[in-house]
Amino acid sequence: MTSPCETQASNAPVPRNPARAERLALAQRGVERLLERVRPYLWVWPPIAFAAGMASFFLVDRQQWLGAALALGMLLAWLLLLSESVIGRALSRRGYPTLPRGATTFIAQLIHQETLFFSLPFLLATTVWASGQALFTLLILGLALLSILDPLYFKLAERYRWVYFAFHAQCVFVVVLVTLPIMFQLTTSQSLFYALALMVVFSLPSLMHLVRPKRLRSWLAMLGLTLLLASAAWAGRAWVPPANLWLTGSALAPHLDVETRTPNGSVALTRDALAESGLYAYTAIRAPRGLQEEIFHEWRHAGELIDRIPLTIHGGRQQGYRAWTRKQNFPAEADGRWRVDVVTASGQRLGVLRFTVSDSPASADMADGQITSPPGIPGLDLRRLVPGAH
Repeated sequence: MTSPCETQASNAPVPRNPARAERLALAQRGVERLLERVRPYLWVWPPIAFAAGMASFFLVDRQQWLGAALALGMLLAWLLLLSESVIGRALSRRGYPTLPRGATTFIAQLIHQETLFFSLPFLLATTVWASGQALFTLLILGLALLSILDPLYFKLAERYRWVYFAFHAQCVFVVVLVTLPIMFQLTTSQSLFYALALMVVFSLPSLMHLVRPKRLRSWLAMLGLTLLLASAAWAGRAWVPPANLWLTGSALAPHLDVETRTPNGSVALTRDALAESGLYAYTAIRAPRGLQEEIFHEWRHAGELIDRIPLTIHGGRQQGYRAWTRKQNFPAEADGRWRVDVVTASGQRLGVLRFTVSDSPASADMADGQITSPPGIPGLDLRRLVPGAH
């Protein structure tokens, strides 16, 4: 009479190399023991990942190798995680032991924490908080908090697999968005495209768990959901912060010294003054060393786009690459509120310059050439959250 263990063993594939299978089993037991010892100290990992993200973000110009090394480590960790299931199935078919789901979920949790907390400094610093980007960054912050709450995280991984795979796909999106400009000097728009494409691909397991396609109708429904997800992701691209670009300074001025790239002069923004001298919009934008990117100054009057002027910036300057546009042909009815949106080619906003034009000098804003920087963390201007702030 055979025991259940013996029956299970007889049904399992016989390993081609028993000695190798034994060594692999010993190594996996060692990994499990190591994970059990590490588990009580898991709370240390998110602060370490956050500090690594801070170092990569703020030292990327001075220590380009550091940002690249940290980004490379992130990508290697993700390659390991993405290949884990493939490697596990291959080992199982050959009769070799595999790590239990609990251990692999724990490793995935570490990598998710590393991804989210590493990326947070990039997102917090480049988010324009008076726009939809705030919702995206708050979403990532919520996912980061979820990743450190063990009961919720493991419940999600065990019971709600389609939500867990969606969580995983969002982490893939974030890590690609943040690391590609540092690693390969890809533009923000190129990185966003690849990140969106990979997010859709890695959302397929989530959709398959949700729809469970077995018939043609189910497969068509899953295809439709995939296309809908891709369309929604592309339509919402303007809500994604430009993770590696941010505004370090901006100014409005009637004149600009081209040799020193410095705005100067002062004028009240009346219709007569604008008709006479026009207006310069000056911006300094910081980007990783080696990155060359096209951005746009979009001049808007009462929310309506008037001009969209391209600029090419180069990364590496500590104070940001200085660029400007000049508008001379203002409409006859120029009174009212104006703004200059600084955006990437894919429509992601880096910042905004606001001013009011009026016939009365007392009511018009002043363009004084003073370069102002966002207070606190670059790009984090909490005053923009106050209703009525301009």
